[in-house]
Amino acid sequence: MKKLLSVLLVMVLFPGINHAQVSGWKIAGNKFTTTWSANVNPLNPLPEYPRPQMVRTEWKSLNGLWDYAITPANGTMPKVFHGKILVPFAVESALSGVNKPVGQENILWYRTRFTVPKSFKNKHVLLQFGAVDWLSDIYVNGTKAGSHQGGYDPFYFDITDLLKSNGQQLLELRVTDPADKGPQPRGKQVSKPGSIWYTSVTGIWQTVWLEAVPEAYVSSLKMVPDIDRQILSVDVRVENQEPGDVIHISVREGEKTVLEKDATIGTGIVLPVNNPKLWSPDNPFLYDLKISVMRKGKITDEVKSYFAMRKISVSPDENGVLRMMLNNKFVFQYGPLDQGWWPDGLYTAPTDEALLFDIVKTKEMGFNTIRKHVKVEPARWYYHCDMTGMLVWQDMPSGDLGGGQWNTRPGMEGGSDKIRTETSERIYRTEWNAIINYLHNSPCIVVWVPFNEAWGQFKSVEITKWTMQKDPSRLVNSASGGNFHEVGHILDLHNYPGPVMAKPEVFGSKQALVLGEFGGLGLPLEGHTWLDKNNWGYRTFQDADTLFTTYSGYLNQIVPFIKRGLSAAIYTQTTDVEIECNGLMTYDRKVIKIPETQLKAASQKMYDAANKIVFK
Repeated sequence: MKKLLSVLLVMVLFPGINHAQVSGWKIAGNKFTTTWSANVNPLNPLPEYPRPQMVRTEWKSLNGLWDYAITPANGTMPKVFHGKILVPFAVESALSGVNKPVGQENILWYRTRFTVPKSFKNKHVLLQFGAVDWLSDIYVNGTKAGSHQGGYDPFYFDITDLLKSNGQQLLELRVTDPADKGPQPRGKQVSKPGSIWYTSVTGIWQTVWLEAVPEAYVSSLKMVPDIDRQILSVDVRVENQEPGDVIHISVREGEKTVLEKDATIGTGIVLPVNNPKLWSPDNPFLYDLKISVMRKGKITDEVKSYFAMRKISVSPDENGVLRMMLNNKFVFQYGPLDQGWWPDGLYTAPTDEALLFDIVKTKEMGFNTIRKHVKVEPARWYYHCDMTGMLVWQDMPSGDLGGGQWNTRPGMEGGSDKIRTETSERIYRTEWNAIINYLHNSPCIVVWVPFNEAWGQFKSVEITKWTMQKDPSRLVNSASGGNFHEVGHILDLHNYPGPVMAKPEVFGSKQALVLGEFGGLGLPLEGHTWLDKNNWGYRTFQDADTLFTTYSGYLNQIVPFIKRGLSAAIYTQTTDVEIECNGLMTYDRKVIKIPETQLKAASQKMYDAANKIVFK
């Protein structure tokens, strides 16, 4: 404690001093980093409030330097820890200060001490985790607070009864992660990275924080806009409510309050939104929302949020071909495949500014869509997409790969779903349900993607129908790239390097047709590659001019596809990732391979073609 106070005192007296040097933390390993690494404060990394759609004022970040240890799988809580780890960066990352693998044969342990702010007195204290990969057991002052299974969804525990009356509190975690040796969702993480597969991520990789709430508090919100009826449906869940408690809702349009309403807790709340300002990539307008729990005329709990009025649907054009519609208009959706990896933080961007950077650059390049590929991001990423006006296709992180057969084209015979164990199925269903709950209120998300390229794909019809029933306000792309079934709103082909599309005369009246992946044009740039040699791309170029000529030519091929019935296309990809050099930007984000203005001009011809489509 004395050491920490000394460090803080030095920071206050000498604000220009290098925080890393003061704390003893440094970036581990010898790989290159992004420019934002220099802005990481090891005493307060990622300090922004982590949940923009349910904001409370009384909170405390626990990010920072914790103790860590890696022990054999049969080991118990270590008495001596191995060193310091910078939370919330995964232990395998450079920014963690550790840069070590864990593996299925080991346990990752965390330990830290914290104090509870005086303002939390007489309130419930919630311990919140943005994400921990994969199975975690949490202990507070030596007593188990709970366990969580899942690497991509947030969770919390009420630790009020486990806290000491004063002084320092002890927090410990036990984490195991089988990576690619287990059936759990893990996206592109593997124990031996290569080509399109990347370094495994273990443990805490999103913000950890404390939150103070009263006895009766808002635990969740669910918002569904309906632009046709000009209403917003709101479900508010309140813990420990008492008879007579009510919900007060306030809606603001900019600086103007446009609606205030009281409602009974536990009932469906319908708010009129007259003459709504519709959210779109061209006009990402967000309404501010405030929800208060009222008891005898006084506020007991209050959260701030936001919502957007927008609609995603499918509708036939004049030829009977289904099109993906935004706010009842055909908007061609074009964007990059986005892996969401960082050379210094792996799953975790070094700063919030870095997290926003990729989204802003994507829009400047002329894209209106991002396909978030087999990964789920922190809540602030979706907030930035909401604010910026970026449509998002959200993949379920894949897992339990292998088995089954893959149909690469619709109509082919011989494909089959994988047969997964009961445990594997349960893990998938539990986490997919949690991910949809977590992201439901983000207006940027317009498509759910349960499966990618038959990676662990099972019971496709059942899972797709369940997803559609779970969230009827969005489209469901059942199997991006295969196996194909006549279920869901979308038929999605993949092809490398050039574009293709399904036959609209055969499939277009049943599902909207999209090109879910194409491109993969590689340009490794010396000084900006993960390896000095043997970097990889679907097709590799030696210079940016030739790369752009090929890229622009592919977009020229897509224009007639749009006229025939194509609703969307996804280009691989936003950035290079490890040895994969297919990005429009280098992995360190220091070089944009083709100027944004050129990319934007090239994509405009597709949007122009979409604007000429006629509907009945």
